[in-house]
Amino acid sequence: MDYKLTKYSHGAGCGCKIAPQVLDDILGQNRENIFPNLLVGNQDRDDAAVFDLGDGTAVISTTDFFMPIIDDPYDFGRIAAVNAISDIYAMGGNPLMAIAILGWPINEIPASVAHQVIEGARFVCKQAHIPLAGGHSIDSPEPIFGLAVTGKVAVKNLKKNKGGRPGDVLFLTKPLGVGIITTAIKKNLLIEEGAALALASMTQLNDVGTLLATLKGVHAMTDVTGFGLLGHLIEMCEASETSAEINFEAIPQLPHLQSYLDQGSYPGGTTRNWDSYGEKVELKNKNQRLILADPQTSGGLLVAVAPESTTDFLKLVKTVGLELAAIGTMQQGKSKKVYVK
Repeated sequence: MDYKLTKYSHGAGCGCKIAPQVLDDILGQNRENIFPNLLVGNQDRDDAAVFDLGDGTAVISTTDFFMPIIDDPYDFGRIAAVNAISDIYAMGGNPLMAIAILGWPINEIPASVAHQVIEGARFVCKQAHIPLAGGHSIDSPEPIFGLAVTGKVAVKNLKKNKGGRPGDVLFLTKPLGVGIITTAIKKNLLIEEGAALALASMTQLNDVGTLLATLKGVHAMTDVTGFGLLGHLIEMCEASETSAEINFEAIPQLPHLQSYLDQGSYPGGTTRNWDSYGEKVELKNKNQRLILADPQTSGGLLVAVAPESTTDFLKLVKTVGLELAAIGTMQQGKSKKVYVK
């Protein structure tokens, strides 16, 4: 018997994330770092925590989990694993090992289906050259899966979402639109090629981040997930005390997004995202908002590169099969954080 995993969950992928404004209320204002070796903590709104070992290297620690964004259990495991490991790459590090986080409605869906989820994650961990070394499971009303991942980075190569400078050129390594397409799947609106392209994007490791960290001209880096491109770019701008200007037509997008939007196919997370940070953005129309605030699951890396380093950057990403173009630039701080042309 086939089990449609998305039927058992009220959210989907990184669209399950609590909206930025609500998360601020939960975390509160007391985020002081009293540990000198903690290079990155929750006061920074970054992708992972980083602890200096005192020998020129640091440990990276992160966790990420969510409810199914896709019905196939093996692919759900793959997507969740790629998404979790991405945080290590976004900090410029190498993953060392992962442990699984599993919540499963054991009276609703057989354990054999959960096994397929684990096998999908195990496959990705092998691709990343790390063990899936253990984990923890609970009986839960909805399927939940993800990883806690430990990594390591040379402190000199550590990349954060802060450090961007006015004039830096912005690049995005994966196309936008995953939230729109997965919503179209649920509504039976999907054009056939869309599902395969979205899956290929969500299961592509962001391991290029480790390479990019060796470039001196890479000033800031983060991965784009549940807050959408706008949300994560705003975090980068706020951390860097800058603004940004992006060219909507230059931003890579999965195909047929406009067709889905015309049929009302976009996730609820888009509205929650925009309600949290819309006042910090200037754009031209609703469709730009629906695409740029679209929650991405296992999205690409957003990278701020010094202008004089863009040639080296483009040569490096080309060695791993990526053909990228600039999507915008960092600017001196203005009244808004992001301006969309």
